[in-house]
Amino acid sequence: MTEIRVPTLGESVTEATIGRWFKKAGDPVAVDEPLVELETDKVTIEVPAPSAGTLSEIIAADGVTVAVGALLGQITDGAGAAKPAAAPAKAAAPAAAAAAPAAAKAPPADAPLAPSVRKLSAETGIDASTVPGSGKDGRVTKGDMLAAIERAASAPTPVNQPAAAVQVRAPSPADDAAREERVKMTRLRQTIARRLKDVQNTAAMLTTFNEVDMTNVMALRAHYKDAFEKKHGAKLGFMGFFTKAVVQALKDIPAVNAEIDGSDLIYKNYYHIGVAVGTDKGLVVPVVRDCDHKSISDIEKGIADFGRRARDGQLKIDEMQGGTFTITNGGIYGSLMSTPILNAPQSGILGMHKIQERPMVVGGKIEVRPMMYLALSYDHRVIDGKEAVTFLVRVKESLEDPARLVLDL
Repeated sequence: MTEIRVPTLGESVTEATIGRWFKKAGDPVAVDEPLVELETDKVTIEVPAPSAGTLSEIIAADGVTVAVGALLGQITDGAGAAKPAAAPAKAAAPAAAAAAPAAAKAPPADAPLAPSVRKLSAETGIDASTVPGSGKDGRVTKGDMLAAIERAASAPTPVNQPAAAVQVRAPSPADDAAREERVKMTRLRQTIARRLKDVQNTAAMLTTFNEVDMTNVMALRAHYKDAFEKKHGAKLGFMGFFTKAVVQALKDIPAVNAEIDGSDLIYKNYYHIGVAVGTDKGLVVPVVRDCDHKSISDIEKGIADFGRRARDGQLKIDEMQGGTFTITNGGIYGSLMSTPILNAPQSGILGMHKIQERPMVVGGKIEVRPMMYLALSYDHRVIDGKEAVTFLVRVKESLEDPARLVLDL
């Protein structure tokens, strides 16, 4: 008998929801054949069959929330019908094992928690003080927390639980109700909603604005776009310029590339830039890694590849982990100005917007210039106002004089 379990979903992803099973109990399955679809707050992934045989039991039904490592179902070789009957006895063993940690020594009331334990507690909502510790002096370890998460997942959570805190609307009048359509939120949409609200509740979020004259960048792009596409096989857009400008500004203002971990600040001397991509299932943020070591052509090719695969649902979990700063472009939809929400645990996000011709005073004369509003949302706990404004000015200066990007000024 082979167990089907939730695979490791990547950094900070501790739970998923059963989207749908592709097979029913009793169906034959082949090795690596997709069995079940899992929805996380980042992507939808398929869990393949670890072995060939018969899907003898489905333990986690559609819509159930499960943690990493949770048991989804079981596969037998299909030769004997008696094997599934042994499953309840086997299931008793984990229950006994789960009870064992309860006898562990209770941690001291003032025992400090490890950063990994604090992080898991914040992400999952499990109070570390209620978890029996197996470490020195009864301290809670990361392993204890992961075990507690799995124990919690063994009792399936209804998919509507995350929405329990959402206010229920008043009933519509009969005439209006007949013209309404009620659709269950997907797990991805529910988790996005919950995490975005968590950011607003946790971070001291503030937004500062500026505007950039896109004349020089647009002229540079128009002059070289055909040669660029011919040589590199990718279109020359604006994201490459913005990404390089952001990296230079992050080097000047390292607080914008930092993250809070408990009472510590983590300054990151690497530049993994997340690029928000809209799909029909929601917003995903693939990460272009080590942008300080990449050319504009490398960045453009990476973003184009991510965009294609995001819309086809082919992105991998690890491709959306580890970002240090995010860029989002509402301008492609026509947005003139917005206040983007932070992509936790990052401390900054840059919003690009629509390029619009406006009259500007240049050298004492009014000229028509292609202008774009920029918005930097930031966590004021990490970044001071002066640093935020200076960061945005650095981005503006680099874009208005693109030679600075080449000369690393």
